[in-house]
Amino acid sequence: MSTEEILIKAAQLILSLSILVVLHELGHFIPAKLFKTRVEKFYLFFDPWFSILKFKKGETEYGIGWVPLGGYVKISGMIDESMDTEQMAKPPQPYEFRSKPTWQRLIIMIGGVVVNILVAFFIYAMLLWHYGETRLPNASVVYGVEADSLGRSIGIQDGDKIVSLDNRPVKYFDGITAEVILKEVKSIQVDRAGQVINLPIPEGFVNKLIKRKSSFVEARRPFVIDTLLPDGAAIKTNLQKGDTMFAVNGVPTPFMSGFTTELRKHKSESVDLGVLRGKDTLHVNATLSDKGTVGIGGKEVLELSTIHYTFLESLPAGFHKGIDKLKDYVSQLRLIFVSKEIKATESVGGFASIANLFPAKWDWVAFWNLTAFLSIVLAFMNILPIPGLDGGHVLFLVYEIVTGRKPSEKFLEYAQVAGMLLVLALLLFANGLDVWRWLKGLF
Repeated sequence: MSTEEILIKAAQLILSLSILVVLHELGHFIPAKLFKTRVEKFYLFFDPWFSILKFKKGETEYGIGWVPLGGYVKISGMIDESMDTEQMAKPPQPYEFRSKPTWQRLIIMIGGVVVNILVAFFIYAMLLWHYGETRLPNASVVYGVEADSLGRSIGIQDGDKIVSLDNRPVKYFDGITAEVILKEVKSIQVDRAGQVINLPIPEGFVNKLIKRKSSFVEARRPFVIDTLLPDGAAIKTNLQKGDTMFAVNGVPTPFMSGFTTELRKHKSESVDLGVLRGKDTLHVNATLSDKGTVGIGGKEVLELSTIHYTFLESLPAGFHKGIDKLKDYVSQLRLIFVSKEIKATESVGGFASIANLFPAKWDWVAFWNLTAFLSIVLAFMNILPIPGLDGGHVLFLVYEIVTGRKPSEKFLEYAQVAGMLLVLALLLFANGLDVWRWLKGLF
C-alpha cells in the first residue's frame, strides 16, 4: 500500500470519528444544558497537559485535544474520566449533575448513544433516498459461479449455481458470504447441470473465509467492454465499446475472471484477442502492459435490482437497514465468543483495522456507509454496562431508580478507575494486534 493510500484511509477515519464523536458528545451536552447542568468542557479528542485549540463561551470551554482517541464533555458534579475528586469533595451545588433528579441524569447519560443511533438511521436513509439500493438477485446469476481455491475445497465447481444455504433459498447473491459467516451455515446446495447437490461446509471453513476477507465465489460474467482507457493499449486498436472478449492467444476465456487471469500470464507481451462484435468474430492484436492489462473496463452484464425510495419511504427503510446492521454486528461479536472456528486474535483489531475498511481512494458513498456503521458500533460499545462508559453510568442510575439508594461516591470513583483501566487494556490489546499483524507481514 502506498503512502498516499495510507494517508487517504487515515484521513477518512479521522474525519468519520470526528463527526461521530462531536455528535455523540452533543447528545450529552444538549440535555445537560436543557436541565441547567453546568458543562465545563466540550472537547474533540483528549487534551492531557495541553490542547491544540481552545476558547471559552459562557461557562463552557470548547477545544480540540492532541490525542485523537475520542472526545468528552466535562459535566460539573459528575464522576467521570477527569476524576475531579476535589470538586466532588465540596457540597453539591444546584447546577451540578449529582444534584439533578435521577431521570434527568439518565437522559443526559443515554443522550450520546441515542444520537449515534439516530445518526446511523439518518445516514442510511439519505443514502437510500439519493442512490437507492442496488443488489444482485441470485436469479440473475445465469452463468453460475467461479470458485476460488477455498470454494473448490468444499466441492463448488465453476458453473455451479448456488440455490440455497442450509436449504434456505438465496434471494441475493451478494449476501451469500455474510450469511455463511454470521449464520454459521452448515451446507450449501448447488444446481450442477440441472441436478441439486448438497455440499457440507467443513469445520474451519468460516475461519479461513474471515481471514481471506473476500468471497469464496464470484458470479460469472462475460467481459463486455464498457470503457477504453486513454493510457492503455486498447485505445490504439480497433476494439470498441460493446465488444465481448472470448479468447486470449486462442485460449477460450468466455468469462471476465478467466480473461483477466489469462492476460496476466502475458505481461508486456503481444497477444491475439478473440473478440465478438454482434455476430462477427474478430481477432485483435495488442501489447499488454507490464501488469498484464490491455486498458479496457468491463460493464455489468447481469441484471441488477435497484429499489428507489421517496424521501418519506427512505426514513423507515434507513431505520430497518440500521437495525439489520446492528444485528449483524452483534452476531459478529457473538461468534468471537462462542464459535470454535473464530479466534479473537484474528478477528479483533484497532484503529488500523478500522482505517483499512475505508477505500484507498476517496469515495463519499463508501465513507458515509462506513460512518453510519461506525456510529452503530460506537453506540453499542458505549452502552455496554462497563464503568467508564456511558453504559456503566446508566447501570448505576438504573440501580438507583430500582432500589431508591444512590451508590456512594467513593464506590463510583473506584468503579470509574476500574472501568477506565479495563477500557484502556482493551484498546491496547486491539491496537497491539494490529501492530503484531503488521510485524508478521514484514517478516
